[in-house]
Amino acid sequence: MAYQIFINLVIAFAWMLFSNSPVGFNNFLVGYVIGILILLFFRRFLRSDFYMRRVWASMKLAFLFIMELIKANIDVLRVVLKPKLDNKPGIVAVPTKLTTDWEITLLAALISLTPGTLSMDFSKDGKHIYVHALDISNKEQMIRDIQESFERAIMEVTR
Repeated sequence: MAYQIFINLVIAFAWMLFSNSPVGFNNFLVGYVIGILILLFFRRFLRSDFYMRRVWASMKLAFLFIMELIKANIDVLRVVLKPKLDNKPGIVAVPTKLTTDWEITLLAALISLTPGTLSMDFSKDGKHIYVHALDISNKEQMIRDIQESFERAIMEVTR
């Protein structure tokens, strides 16, 4: 992947330097897009996946986190503004298919950064993350939501 980024940057700088236009960011951007198109055209000759796939997956993960952050803030606001406290806090063991330390740490960080939830600990084998939640009405649904949103998006970025 780093090789593809390097090739793309070389193409962008070459475009910027050898075109008749003045050297500038706009000219570099045009060269970068041309480099992406060239790499896309020759992707079957590359050793690894096309690197823009991971860039796109990273942008989707960031957008997913922002949407989950907004929804969680609304849920916490709803709990705080209720006149009667009838929430059910609890701790849930969330099983994960993530294998590397980096992936598990990213999942735990995304869970902790979302209001109303906190990653507390990991199991010794690294297959579960213990999550404290402000309101757990359905444990299975909460586990499914984490697995289908954050975990799947992290796997798209890293694999």
